Amino acid sequence: MDTKTLLELLCNGKGVSGYEYTIKDTIVSAFDKYSDEISVDNLGNVLALKKGSTKEDNIKIMLAGHMDEIGLMVKDIEDNGFIRFTNIGGIDPRTILGQEVIVHGKKDLFGVVGSKPPHLQDPSEHDKAIKMEDMTIDIGYSKEEVEKLVNIGDTITIRRELLNLQGDRVASKALDDRAGIAVLFECIKELGKIRHEADVYFVSTVQEEVSMAGALTGAYKINPDIGIAVDVGFGTTPELSKSDTIELGKGPGITLGGNIHPRLRQKLTEVAREYNIPFQMEISPGPTGTDARAMQITREGIPSLCLSIPLRYMHTSVEVIDMVDIKHTAKLLAFFIASISNDSLEGLLCY
Repeated sequence: MDTKTLLELLCNGKGVSGYEYTIKDTIVSAFDKYSDEISVDNLGNVLALKKGSTKEDNIKIMLAGHMDEIGLMVKDIEDNGFIRFTNIGGIDPRTILGQEVIVHGKKDLFGVVGSKPPHLQDPSEHDKAIKMEDMTIDIGYSKEEVEKLVNIGDTITIRRELLNLQGDRVASKALDDRAGIAVLFECIKELGKIRHEADVYFVSTVQEEVSMAGALTGAYKINPDIGIAVDVGFGTTPELSKSDTIELGKGPGITLGGNIHPRLRQKLTEVAREYNIPFQMEISPGPTGTDARAMQITREGIPSLCLSIPLRYMHTSVEVIDMVDIKHTAKLLAFFIASISNDSLEGLLCY
């Protein structure tokens, strides 16, 4: 399976935070061919281990990309059959009005998100964004029919499949962070071509969008020497400042900030320059809001890094990435991992 095919399968699938088990088998099937060991832990993380070339006391490096996506959840069924809903993860209500959705009840049910037409709104409502609590999902059934198929707590996802744009760019829901899973997949294939001392754990984590629980428990179990989160960063668009964004097609963003180990970050940039891999700097003075934060504060503290894939329109159903950045990010990770040895690790981790 090539990386783009895996990305399409994952993005077209469903896996809202807490319900990632629906795409677990796709990830296991893809990574199994390239792993020495693969397992699923108690929380649902998929852990694929690629062993290093040394036999004992190997360095352990954990790569984390989260497999969950933001979504919606049924909270009420009205007398007329309309479904009221709430959000799972950070959703801007302005982006869901008029969307096609899939209600994941006893079977998948097509529906649409609606609200009061503008013609019937009060003048005072015209310039205000419609709140989520004022929207409903219409699947076309009466309340009696809905209740046979839908329960309170069922998840809902936007109905969207991956689209090819021009060049190497694609648009989809859930590229945050299934693009990160694609990077991990590309990286494990790259590591099959080069020697590396470290044992590398490729962890597809759960629940990043709501709690980072998967990275916390995964890092506790593995207790790695180095943790690296692979997530997405804000891609440059006309309305955003270039200083706050990273550009598509120009390589991953290497994060600078309090969550990031300075010597490891310096080594990462040196490797990028050595192998002519394009990269950008991403500033995150506070918590990164990624699995890097969770890994950093696990156990006694794990030296951590964060690599960000440039992505436009984050947390919408039309997120956009450039597949070139997937390849650049994976190569940088692979060469960085190959550069870490038992002899060099202690010096890199010193402050």
